[in-house]
Amino acid sequence: MVSMGIHSLNSHGRPAVPMVIERDVPIPTSDGVVLRADVFRPAAVPVPVIMTLGPYGKGVRYQDKYAEEWAWLVERHPEVLEGSTCRYLTWETVDPERWVPRGYAVVRVDSRGAGRSSGILDCYSAREVQDYAEAIEWAGTRPWCSGRVGLCGISYYAINQWLVASLNPPHLAAIIPWEGSGDLYRERTYHGGILLSGFTEAWFTDQVLSLQHGLGARGPWDPWLNEPATGPESLPPEELAANRVDFHDEVLRHPFDDEWHRSRSADYGRIRVPLLSAANWGGIGRHARGNIEGFTASGSEHKWLEVHTGRHDEAFYLGYALELQLRFFDFFLKGQPNGWDSEPKVFLNVRHADGSTVLRREHEWPLARTRWVRYHVHGAELAIRQEPAEQDAPIAFGARGDGVAFRTDPFPVATEITGPLALHLEVASSTADADLFVVVRGRRPDGSEITFQGANDPEAPLAQGWLRASHRRLDSTRSREDRPYHAHQCEEPLVPTVMHAVEVEVWPTCIIMPVGSWLELVVSGRDALRGTPNRWTFVHGDVGSRAAERYAGTTTIGSGPAHPSWLLVPIVP
Repeated sequence: MVSMGIHSLNSHGRPAVPMVIERDVPIPTSDGVVLRADVFRPAAVPVPVIMTLGPYGKGVRYQDKYAEEWAWLVERHPEVLEGSTCRYLTWETVDPERWVPRGYAVVRVDSRGAGRSSGILDCYSAREVQDYAEAIEWAGTRPWCSGRVGLCGISYYAINQWLVASLNPPHLAAIIPWEGSGDLYRERTYHGGILLSGFTEAWFTDQVLSLQHGLGARGPWDPWLNEPATGPESLPPEELAANRVDFHDEVLRHPFDDEWHRSRSADYGRIRVPLLSAANWGGIGRHARGNIEGFTASGSEHKWLEVHTGRHDEAFYLGYALELQLRFFDFFLKGQPNGWDSEPKVFLNVRHADGSTVLRREHEWPLARTRWVRYHVHGAELAIRQEPAEQDAPIAFGARGDGVAFRTDPFPVATEITGPLALHLEVASSTADADLFVVVRGRRPDGSEITFQGANDPEAPLAQGWLRASHRRLDSTRSREDRPYHAHQCEEPLVPTVMHAVEVEVWPTCIIMPVGSWLELVVSGRDALRGTPNRWTFVHGDVGSRAAERYAGTTTIGSGPAHPSWLLVPIVP
C-alpha cells in the first residue's frame, strides 16, 4: 500500500510550504525484491533529492526508540526545536521539515530485509550497496526529481555513502558522509587487530535485529502508517534467522582483513562525486579515521573535510551543520552560485582546553606547516622528551593491567597539536603476543585531565590507538611515518622476551595546549574505561579472543639507545 498526504510547513518565518508525504512507496530492484520508501517533497516540483538507505526503520520515530538520546539533545540544545516540530524525525537522518521548505525532497529507504523492505538482511553487503545504487537511479528518474540526488546522514547512513559512491550511479550528484567510517576492519570490528566485541554485538542486536523485516507485531510501531514498522507479517524465529546474515557471527569468523571485510569497506579511489566529509574529533574508535581517510584518499576532484566536536547525534541537527550542508548541496544539487567552490578545502573546529572551539579554514590535511616532533621515551623517569634517552631503561607491566604513563615537560608556550600521531615501540612479551592500548591525554597545569564530549564518550581523551603485536606487519605501499597502515593478513607470534619493533597508529587529534600543561602517554593492556559501559561503549575482546596464556603475561617497553621508543607528535606553529 502507498499512503499519501499533504501537510503545510512554516519554517524560519517563511511562507507556508505544502509538503507531499508518500509512505511505503515501492522501489523494485534488479533481482525482484521490492524496497519500501517514504517520500517527503514540495508540491512544486521538480527538486533535488536527499536520500538515505539503511536498516534503522523509516517508520520508527527518533523520539520513540531513542528517547534517552532525544531527551539529552533537547535539554542540552533546546534550539533543535526551533523552526521544526520534529514530528517526522528518524534516527540519524535529515529532518524533512527543515529541508522541504528549502526546495528538496527527502527520501528514506528501508534497506533489504529491514523495516518494511523484504529480502535477506546483510549489512553493508554488495547486494545492499547495489540496491542503494538502484534506489538512487529510481529517485533520480521520478517526475518530481530534478535528476540530481544527494546523500546525507550519520553513521550507517554515512558509511554506505562511501560504498555506493564508489559505484558512481549516474544520478548521484554529491554526498555528505557525516561521521561515517570507511574501513570495516580497522575502524569498526578489529582495532589494530583486537576484536571490538562489545559495541559490534550490542549494535547488531539492539539497532538492527530489533528492526528486521518480519517481526510484525513483535517489533516497533509505525505511528504514521499506524502499522508495524517491520511489515505486517510476524514470522517465526527460525524464518527470521534464515532471512538474515548474522553480522556479529561473521565478524568472529573473519579475524583478518580478508575479502569479507574488504567487500564491505570503501574503495575511496573510485569515488568521483563531490563530497563533504564531516568528522568528529571525539569520534575515536568509530568514525573519525574514516572521514579523514575518505577525504585524503577519495578520487573526487571536488572534496572538502569538516571536523567538529560534540556527541554523535548532537552536531548533525544544529544550525551550524544545517547551514553547512545546505550551502554544499545548494551549490552542487541546485547550481546556486553561493561561493562554495571558493571555500578552502578544510574546515577545522580547533579545540581549546576550556572546551571551546574556533572554526579555522585550511587548505590541506595533514597541515603542510606541521612540524613532526619525536618525543622519546625515558623509562627511568617515566617521561617523553624531544631529546633521546641516553641510558637503557626498559619498563615492564602486567599485560592485562593499567600499564605505564609517561609525561612530557610542561609546555612553555601555548602549543597546538593537530593531526595524526604515531607511536614507535620496542616491545617484548613474556608470551607469544601482547595487546597494546594507547591513550594520549592532555593535562592542565594543575594535573586535571583535558577531556571533551566525544561522539560516544562524555569524557573523551585527546587520542587513542591500538595494536595486537602479532599484527605488527605493515603494508609498505600504504604506510606513512605519521599513519602506519597494518596489513592484518596473518598472525606473526612474538619470540618471548625478545624485543620487537612495532608501529601503533594513533587516531588524529586537535588541541591547543595552554602554557604549563603537558601530554601524558599511557600504554596499557586493556581498555581505559570510565564508569559503566553502555550500548555505545567500545570494549575489546571476549571469551577466547584474549586467552590468559597468550595475553596475561608481562609486557616490556624499550627505552634508550639499544631499544628506542617514541611518540610522533604533530606540532602546528
